[in-house]
Amino acid sequence: MKMVFRWYGEKDTIPLNFIKQIPGVVGIVGALFDVPVGEVWPFDKIMKLKQRVENEGLKLEVIESVNVHEDIKLGLPSREKYIDNYIKTIKNLSQAGVKVVTYNFMPIFDWLRTNLNKPLEDGSTTMEYDHSLIENINPNQLIENVKKGTQGFILPGWEWDRLEKLEKTFEMYKNIDEQKLFENLVYFLERVIPYCEKYDIKLAIHPDDPPWKIFGLPRIITNKENIEKMLKAVDSKYNGLALCMGSLGANPNNDLPGMVRHFGEMGRIHFAHVRNLKITGKKKFHETAHPTFCGTHDMYEIMKAFYEIGFEGYIRPDHGRMIWNEKGTPGYGLYDRALGAVYLQGLWEAISKRCEN
Repeated sequence: MKMVFRWYGEKDTIPLNFIKQIPGVVGIVGALFDVPVGEVWPFDKIMKLKQRVENEGLKLEVIESVNVHEDIKLGLPSREKYIDNYIKTIKNLSQAGVKVVTYNFMPIFDWLRTNLNKPLEDGSTTMEYDHSLIENINPNQLIENVKKGTQGFILPGWEWDRLEKLEKTFEMYKNIDEQKLFENLVYFLERVIPYCEKYDIKLAIHPDDPPWKIFGLPRIITNKENIEKMLKAVDSKYNGLALCMGSLGANPNNDLPGMVRHFGEMGRIHFAHVRNLKITGKKKFHETAHPTFCGTHDMYEIMKAFYEIGFEGYIRPDHGRMIWNEKGTPGYGLYDRALGAVYLQGLWEAISKRCEN
């Protein structure tokens, strides 16, 4: 496996030379944050990012995310223009040496939390989700709460100008159920995957986070059955997964090691987010440090499953706590994710040596 680390560009509080010092980290998971959703990523901007990363001795082979325009999810006639732009972006990324592109198909909201700065007993802060709070506020109130919780830092997947049109967008989703959203996803994949094959870029869908309906909006990438249905609908090795343990792990019914083995044996895991969380109630959880004893999930068994399928793809530590008085994008500080990267590699080393013996 290849250990990589997400970086938010020049506005990130974490310098690349700090990331380079994390043992075993070989690459950056990057993106262009100044290109509006739906527009073509310019080749010169991609190359500028690539050069910046490579100047520090790191690689830029994974992009997270090339977000999908809402018109594609809604199945509007205008989706053709945005799909064409997506294909052009894939071509440009391929020419820059990118191997994997991550995206999601969540309506309106990307990943969602109700508290970005929950204090824990050890003095750190973390992100929390409590569905009972969602049931008692409206979407605009939620957005305002999230915006305040960012403390002015970048929040991936939350484009504030796009969310200003919330009421209109909700109205457009009124007649979009799970089946229709799935059909729109398949339409998108049928158009895009042939170009992924042509340009040798693997497309990796991120599961819905959390994996259930939000404000009545449909969610379709939530469990083993739904994911397999999507993979079989467009049956190409280039149509794959960014398998996120935290997103799928919010539902205790999801067997994470089993999903790793199942989709790994299919050759469809192109990227993995490996992290832990603690389930504290029905549709309620908060994120924790990566080790098993800190949360709900057995990280040893998860990494063992990746080892047993012979995983050679990209893994990154995901949402961490904010520790040691660090200030930065919630969930994306340096210290706790660096600890996570080293912990995961320690598990990998122990598992590999045990299996060799």
